[in-house]
Order: sequence, then C-alpha cells, then structure tokens
Amino acid sequence: MSEVFFRRLSRWQADSDREELADLYVAAYQEPPGEEYRNRERFLARLAEDVQRPGFDMVVADDQDGEDDEPAGVAYGYPLHRDGSWWRGFVGVLPDEVEELTASGKVFVIAESMVLPEHRRRGIGGRLHQRLLTGASAAELAVVLLGPTDTEAQAAFRAWGWEELGELRPDAGGSVFRVLTRALPN
Repeated sequence: MSEVFFRRLSRWQADSDREELADLYVAAYQEPPGEEYRNRERFLARLAEDVQRPGFDMVVADDQDGEDDEPAGVAYGYPLHRDGSWWRGFVGVLPDEVEELTASGKVFVIAESMVLPEHRRRGIGGRLHQRLLTGASAAELAVVLLGPTDTEAQAAFRAWGWEELGELRPDAGGSVFRVLTRALPN
C-alpha cells in the first residue's frame, strides 16, 4: 500500500488542474459510456463556478506510489452565501439555528467529495474532510448534499459524525438530496 499525502489547492491551482480533477471525477464515479462525457462537462462547469466563490477551499489526496503521483481523492467546498438562497427547496421547515448560522456566514458546504475506488476503505475520505473542515475556521456548521440512493456515502458521513437534517430539492422538479450536517468546533 502506497503512502498518501494531502495538500491544499488555491482557487487558481484548482482551476489550472481542472482537467486532471475532471478525470478523477469520471474515474471516481465510474459513469457508463456516453454519460462520462456529459457528467465530466457538468463537473467542469460546476468547478469553474465554485472556484469563484469567496472562501473556496480544496484538499487533494495524492497517492505516492513511486511511479506517477496521481490524485487518489479530492474534497472541496466554500462558505454558504449569507442570503440563504442555498436553502431554497428545503423540504419542511429549516431550523432557526441553521438560518441564523447561514446569515452569520458560519455554514460551510462540502460541494464535492470523491475518492477513487481502488483507494476507498483506507480512511482517505475521512482525512480529506477533516483537513478541509479545519480550513473553515469561521464556520460553526458544515453541510453536505447526498443522493438518496448513495447509501455508501451516507454511511461514511454518518460514521464521521454527520447527522441528517432533512431533504433539499434545489431545482423545481429536480432530484431530492439528503442534507447532512456536522457541528464544527469554534
């Protein structure tokens, strides 16, 4: 088993490494042929938008196998905008404390988290999150959206101390996501 090193990427580094990150995305999610291209393009569009957000932060896990250093995983996120627009589509009533933390700029969202299949179950995902969230020093709450059928990711996040808050449908008529949260130390 090779050693894994973690490093932070600035928004400019993330933008210049976008093609490599898109390759990682396709490999991590193992899309069926034909979907790879569309999903890769959507990832690139999301990444281009996300790197522009204030407070954007990214952590990469590099596999040092002695031949080529290749990313084994990545996690990135940013503080939610204080206007609360991210919560549009929340199913039910959003707790007051979550609204207050959002308005105070103290909520950090993990926008993307992925680990290549051959590197899973080695603790890389948990260490990526820990390092990413330690950089979110102003945040008191972290949130993540997970697909309702992604039981593997849901189980991993719960094992890392995340709790379910509810469901969010960001786009009218679109998919419903599970919202998980985790309190962060002040």
